[in-house]
Amino acid sequence: MEQKTSPWRQPIVWLMVVLVGAVVIGSVVMYVVANQDGPMDVVPDKVQRTGQAQQADIGPDARAADMKLGAIARIDDEHGYVEVLPVSGDFDHGAPLQLKLHHPTREAEDQTLVLPPHETGWRLDSKPAIDHDWLLQLQPASGEQWRLRGRMPKGQLAAQLRPAVDDSQP
Repeated sequence: MEQKTSPWRQPIVWLMVVLVGAVVIGSVVMYVVANQDGPMDVVPDKVQRTGQAQQADIGPDARAADMKLGAIARIDDEHGYVEVLPVSGDFDHGAPLQLKLHHPTREAEDQTLVLPPHETGWRLDSKPAIDHDWLLQLQPASGEQWRLRGRMPKGQLAAQLRPAVDDSQP
């Protein structure tokens, strides 16, 4: 005599219920995470969109490469200042520089610092957070004639700034 069992006693039924439930819960969690911080546009440049292609102006980066500019951005967390030290190229040491600190995912946390000339480079009293990465962009405060970029990982206090294009390519 064959014994009838409930479908709920079969492991495959429970496996299907658990899988469907996990997918639903995971989808809701991902939706909430994706929408809580707003848009995540990590490229601060203005881009021109043509179809699905995006084009950004690399002219300032090319000018910085032609001028062979290079610098170090440094956060002195102990004394509470940010400084930029020239490494190579012909900087105008009498003009202030603009250092933009872009949060990798939250535009609301971006900072723009105008650093006045200092005896070793440029310096400003400021204490940016070091508990997350920063995308750095350095340019003259008077306008965008040239541009240097860099990345400062979480907890790091200095970063190399250089042109985003390589001038050594033919």
